[in-house]
Amino acid sequence: MKLRNISAFVGITVATVGCLVLNIAGRARSAEPESRPPAFEVGFGQRDITPPAGLPMWGYGARHDMLSQGALDPLFAKAVVIRAGSDKLAIVGLDMGRGPTQPMMEKIRHEIVERALIANVMISGSHTHHGPVIELTDRKGFGKGKFDAAVAYSKILPDLVVEAILEADRNAKPARVGINSRVDLNLNRNRQSKRIPKATDPMLAVIRFDDAKTGKPLAVVVNFAGHAVMTNERILKYSADYPGFLKKRVESQLDTHCVFMQGAAGDMSVNAGEFHGPERFGEHMGDLVVELAKAAKTQVPLHPSIKGRVDHFLFHSRTDFANPLVTALYSQAFFPELVRNFVAEFRDGVPTELNTVLLNGDTALVGASGEFFSNHSKRLKERSYVPHTLFFGYCNGHSMYFPTIEAASEGGYGADAQVSPAEVGAGEQVMNRALVNIYTMLGKLRPSDDAPPAEHPRAVSSTLRP
Repeated sequence: MKLRNISAFVGITVATVGCLVLNIAGRARSAEPESRPPAFEVGFGQRDITPPAGLPMWGYGARHDMLSQGALDPLFAKAVVIRAGSDKLAIVGLDMGRGPTQPMMEKIRHEIVERALIANVMISGSHTHHGPVIELTDRKGFGKGKFDAAVAYSKILPDLVVEAILEADRNAKPARVGINSRVDLNLNRNRQSKRIPKATDPMLAVIRFDDAKTGKPLAVVVNFAGHAVMTNERILKYSADYPGFLKKRVESQLDTHCVFMQGAAGDMSVNAGEFHGPERFGEHMGDLVVELAKAAKTQVPLHPSIKGRVDHFLFHSRTDFANPLVTALYSQAFFPELVRNFVAEFRDGVPTELNTVLLNGDTALVGASGEFFSNHSKRLKERSYVPHTLFFGYCNGHSMYFPTIEAASEGGYGADAQVSPAEVGAGEQVMNRALVNIYTMLGKLRPSDDAPPAEHPRAVSSTLRP
């Protein structure tokens, strides 16, 4: 099977505007003294994105198109914007089941580049199964006429995300950064594999940003892998699930802001132990995050920098979405309007986005648009020779499950073609690309070593920075 891979440091949809960022940034750098390091600044912003009642709920096929009856707790878009000189990165955690759709991402990228010169963005859904369906569109049979409230909400959601990002950018101030993590926790478990020992990615990682002058925490970014499905599925109300309670705990204990970035949770359920329910488990995790954040030593980076790359893939699909019988079966499992939008996106293959960011030369942030299995993330971290590597799942889109090759051979939920349509080995290809990106950004590989194979004539590659 041939893979079509389209790569760009700022993504195809913002390539033209990215040139504007390059030109302005280049002039800004040329005006700075050579010996002066770029400023390192961080800001936080948020928006309440709780939908009105009456939208179909995301995550459980058995609900079909049952409508929400309100909210148990609010949903938020929480954003951190990092500045390293003229380069910027937005990290956004959404209380949603998935990352934004492709049209949403195009709008968000265009707005934040045009209005704030932010060329790098990573937006991850927490994967709560008590969020709204956001895939319905303004076409008859695809949402219009039957789910007009859901269509209207999906139109305003990108604007709310943009507002959170721009607020974070406006609030940016000189900052220090510190990273801390634990890999000895038993807070998640493998729900798919029957092999012993079962694969997991136990890492709980914390990035703490402090005000450079006062030392007060500006924001804490949390990275952990575990399905946010602790709220009873029969409750038809919106909820951020355990990540919401985690964030509230951290914010109250540290008097700061907290962003949750879901990890490679494709095969990861939470391991609650004695901490039953989303509130108790979330608060327990929040307490662990507080400990890690307090112990994190923050400092102004010696060499602040942001290098980013976006790769787009179109993988062969194991499921024939052009087959009317397949469409009919999916429509019974979920509901027709949702499936029509899904099929329109996946008819020609499985579109997948990879974001790779190298922060300050010592921290790799990798985000991919799907439910990646834990061993993908764990192996990436083992192979990435930088002090810190974090993986964000459900990032800038949603391309369904990405099992490892051995998990696909086992089968089971998350590994079978019905819910993981991307060709076997697709996840490994994405992770390999991320690893090549990291080493190229580090200067360990030459860009010429990374030339697209000749058999992929559609492949292109361009860089944001000279």
